[in-house]
Amino acid sequence: MTTQAHPVDLELVQAAAQVARTRCRGDNHTMAAAARARDGRIVTAVNAYHFTGGPCAELVLIGTAAAQGIYELDTVVAVGDRDRGIVPPCGRCRQALLDYFPELRVIVGGAPGGEGVRAVPVAGLLPASYVWADHQLDAEPGTAPDAEPSTGETVPPGAG
Repeated sequence: MTTQAHPVDLELVQAAAQVARTRCRGDNHTMAAAARARDGRIVTAVNAYHFTGGPCAELVLIGTAAAQGIYELDTVVAVGDRDRGIVPPCGRCRQALLDYFPELRVIVGGAPGGEGVRAVPVAGLLPASYVWADHQLDAEPGTAPDAEPSTGETVPPGAG
């Protein structure tokens, strides 16, 4: 599969690297993420490591963006602390990013500004991807999950 690269948002990479340098301290916060909203705003977050499986920076970023009224993201990047550079999202984050923002671009590659840094569609990071919304009886194919929590009950279309 060929994944088309897009121009890299270097300001976004710098924002994530700045947060990683200044806010990631110790073992609890080791990754920073930054995303550009469709309206141009930048939102940042850090992971919350915990031995029980705390959320990655990209997942914290989704909630942080929503808390700021940002529901459409254009591009995202994660950067490791201790100058580890750009780190691609893990499988769980790739899936969540695809489900929430199917048109999202993800910056991947080496050190910030280094060789191989590129922005690729999130779907390109998940060959033969599972699109959560396509399997929901009451959702339009290719749309993000509802913001309201599910009761776990499935209601057939037209019922209720």
